[in-house]
Amino acid sequence: MPCSILKLAVISHYFCSKLNGVIMGMPVRIEDDLYASARDQAKAEHRTIAGQIEFWAKVGRTALDNPDLPVDFISEALMSMAEPVQQATPFIFSKAKI
Repeated sequence: MPCSILKLAVISHYFCSKLNGVIMGMPVRIEDDLYASARDQAKAEHRTIAGQIEFWAKVGRTALDNPDLPVDFISEALMSMAEPVQQATPFIFSKAKI
């Protein structure tokens, strides 16, 4: 489908990727509705728009690599991995009563 038919927006933010210790930006074209969804979700989750799209990409890639895991589990696991260790709540085993 030609680009003129699709409504595309150029993200003003850049995706960052580390290459040999240097952060490089890459402009990416996405559809207007995806950009709007990312903007709204990013605001709700206190992320940048680019950060939100990167998070969605990580969730999608992980879901494809692990089709047996529920997407909600993958999403929550990725968010918990980004949580600072000082703010984490330690897991305490409970003793089962028999």
